[in-house]
Amino acid sequence: MSRKDLSMLLLLALVWGASFLFMRIASPEFGPVFTTELRVSLAAAALLLYAKITRRQLGLWRHWKKFLILGGLNAALPFTLICMAELNLSASLAAILNATTPMFTALAAWGTLQERPGFAKTIGLGIGLFGVVVLVGWSPVPMEGKILLSVFFSLGAALSYGFGGLYASRASQGLEPLTLAVGQQLGASVLLLPLAVIFAPRHMPSSAAVFSVIGLSLICTSIAYLLYFRLIRNVGAVKTVSVTFLVPIFGILWGAIFLNERIYLNTIIGLIIILLSVTLVNRKTRPKGGNRVELAD
Repeated sequence: MSRKDLSMLLLLALVWGASFLFMRIASPEFGPVFTTELRVSLAAAALLLYAKITRRQLGLWRHWKKFLILGGLNAALPFTLICMAELNLSASLAAILNATTPMFTALAAWGTLQERPGFAKTIGLGIGLFGVVVLVGWSPVPMEGKILLSVFFSLGAALSYGFGGLYASRASQGLEPLTLAVGQQLGASVLLLPLAVIFAPRHMPSSAAVFSVIGLSLICTSIAYLLYFRLIRNVGAVKTVSVTFLVPIFGILWGAIFLNERIYLNTIIGLIIILLSVTLVNRKTRPKGGNRVELAD
């Protein structure tokens, strides 16, 4: 992975870490479905405006079926599930649970013979899973009732992201990152619109919730998915989705700063383990002939 791609990966982690903060604030007031509908619709509008200003031709209609699938797997379903989870979970814990995404992605890729993780990546993914276990298993939050259901929602979102990342890797062939970003958000918006009408909020949300939705849409979705699809094209699905190993760092940081969420010793230990796993997942191997090659994406 080049320095430029690594920089984009870190920036994406920082931005997506903030998304858990914004969802934690917005979801209780707007509702999970309506929060997600606003997120993807405003993001699509911002990206379309950008395309108009820069005079970019997107050709969205030619790939509308692809964008509906991508929008469902990579936006509508996981965004909504995380919003549902954060009705009961802290932003920090939701971000931590999202770190299971690379495991689901690698296993799905391995099972479908699209991407073989190799020894180093397999070890790295296993260490990452252990890091998540340390973080969640030592959490002072009692794992019962609504909390367990919310954990299930978070893991369901990670599963959806895993398959969404693999599909995005195939769907991105021949398409620009801007086209993919706009198409995904429009696809998600269309899929969620009927439910959003049903679950629209009955009261005017607070200014904090409104600003959170704006940040969620413009920063954590519009800008973030331009970075995401560029990384998908440059380094492949498994390495790109490994960004979710880094997202908890920023999710915990933003939660501590803005929501006064506590940081425990197990949090620090778990994050160190996860960082080690990221190193292994992105490691390059040297074949017997001595030429350094990157593990297959």
